[in-house]
Amino acid sequence: MAMLNSAAGAPHARILSVGSCRGERVVDNAEMCTMIDSSDEWIQQRTGIVERRWASQDQTVVGMAADASRVAVERAGLSLDQVDAIIVATISGTRSMPSVACEVAAELGIQGAAAFDVTAACAGFCKGLSLADSLVRTGGATHVLVVGVEILSRLLDTSDRGTAFLFGDGAGACVVGPSEVPAMSPVVWGSDASQADVLTIDDSRSLAEGQPHPYIRMEGTKVFRWATTFISDRAREVLEASGLAPEELDVFIPHQANNRITDSILRHLKLPEDVVVARDIRNSGNTSAASIPLAMDELLSSGKATSGQQALLIGFGGGLAYAGQVVTLP
Repeated sequence: MAMLNSAAGAPHARILSVGSCRGERVVDNAEMCTMIDSSDEWIQQRTGIVERRWASQDQTVVGMAADASRVAVERAGLSLDQVDAIIVATISGTRSMPSVACEVAAELGIQGAAAFDVTAACAGFCKGLSLADSLVRTGGATHVLVVGVEILSRLLDTSDRGTAFLFGDGAGACVVGPSEVPAMSPVVWGSDASQADVLTIDDSRSLAEGQPHPYIRMEGTKVFRWATTFISDRAREVLEASGLAPEELDVFIPHQANNRITDSILRHLKLPEDVVVARDIRNSGNTSAASIPLAMDELLSSGKATSGQQALLIGFGGGLAYAGQVVTLP
């Protein structure tokens, strides 16, 4: 019997670079409170958010993803034609097809790259990273662009006191490529579909004139309880899967959902006090699939974190879905 060829790629994969693009409009809590019955003090105490970034009228999902991608590719020391796969994590696409990834490829002038979307909300970026890791190690691709991008401000019911103040817009991109040493741990991922209805968007692709506007709807108490209990245990599993002890971790970059959720997971993991913790939600709001790469770029650009450090990532949200891994920072 004839034998099939099997795929073979690099021994390991790593994040080579990160780039970001943020919404141009700064919406602080004072402005937010002209839309909903709330206060700056209440919003900060409940979430840690001081302001959020919303896209300008000229900014698009594809444009923001492309802008973040150009920065990441340049920082990786590559040319755009060296990208041979594009994975875009988003829930903000306005068409069922083509995929946002294909539109980003066209915007960047990249021909021939495998391009597809991951629709896993706030867990999407970490799931995309795991897929990129597999592609590089099996030979499916050499350099993979993984993008998390959202324009959630256009999916907000600004009269909804439970959601309007939470969400922001942005894009974060990473280039994943070959590595001679391990730089990305096995992924821990899954879903809890029994709670699918606690965080929804009825139809994010029904923005045509005359159609009901799709809005984010959330049962906040249920999501908070799930994140502070179930996800805390999953974060511990991510660390165990990496083979690192808590004291060997340098950085913690959770999905930027709520500072109280971050604090709860930190207590559960019992991480050392010197671990750097991402708090990008303060100035960006919850940007769903974009939040982890945005926070990563902010930590590296500000010098709070440095190249070569070990960072625990975990995304969690609509689905309900989760994914996480430990990575070596670029």
